[in-house]
Amino acid sequence: MAMPHGIGAIDLMLGFPIADYDKTYDFLRRQAKDKASKESRFPVEYMFKGVPYDFGKGRDPIEATLEEMDKWGVERAMIGLGGETSLRALREHPKRFFACAQVDPNRGMDAVRDLALAHERHGVKAASCFPAGLFPQVDLNDKKFYPLYAKCCELGIPIFLNAGVPGPRVPMHCQHVEHLDEVCWFFPELTIVTYHGCEPWQDLAVKLMLKWPGLHYSTSAFAPKHYPREIVDYANTRGADKILYAGYFPMGLSLERIATELQSVPFRDHVWPKFLRENAIRVLKLEA
Repeated sequence: MAMPHGIGAIDLMLGFPIADYDKTYDFLRRQAKDKASKESRFPVEYMFKGVPYDFGKGRDPIEATLEEMDKWGVERAMIGLGGETSLRALREHPKRFFACAQVDPNRGMDAVRDLALAHERHGVKAASCFPAGLFPQVDLNDKKFYPLYAKCCELGIPIFLNAGVPGPRVPMHCQHVEHLDEVCWFFPELTIVTYHGCEPWQDLAVKLMLKWPGLHYSTSAFAPKHYPREIVDYANTRGADKILYAGYFPMGLSLERIATELQSVPFRDHVWPKFLRENAIRVLKLEA
């Protein structure tokens, strides 16, 4: 049951060195009411130890990131489509990086058109959204999301959605896991992958994954020692094809910490290659 070596992980949440934490997280500060959230560099700093704030300082961000990926066994990674660094990484290293387009349902048809354009120009493999971080927030089953869900079906790409109580000190209702039941019912062709844990409704997430073929779960923003027991148990039984690896580097976790703690996750032997690699290849239609 120990994690095998040499699989070549595909990380479904990875970024480049963050030069300006204030600018990066302003979208959360404008919603927050408490002093700590407004004044901290990282509004969820209270949840993480050893945030790699200084990673890649003074170096080429892509070079530093690739070096870290090679060191800790990450073969490929999904990155956000935004900023010159990401665009350069996609141009210069297409075998190491692929793109995800962040979407905002508050923008209506402009968001739909931008997603289609990102797919045409950059070959994005997925869309993503953080509902609790939107301004205003949008429930996962709100009608504002439906044009984007339909476009994902049309393009044949999954959408990654934060679900569960958000770490930032903003309201949680929009990310209640029960909302996904309606979405999966109305869009049977849609592939959904949840981000950020689904807690405290991880049992419900498992039940819905059993019910809906298109619903999946990724481990983003969780140090491996904190993976919910219900998710590990599900992967080891009926859910080996439903659980995908996603990290949180360098936003809150180092690749060193993730790789080290993964050694102690009690996945069964047949789960590891699916979790680290094979499920991502299938769900995102990547080259093997």
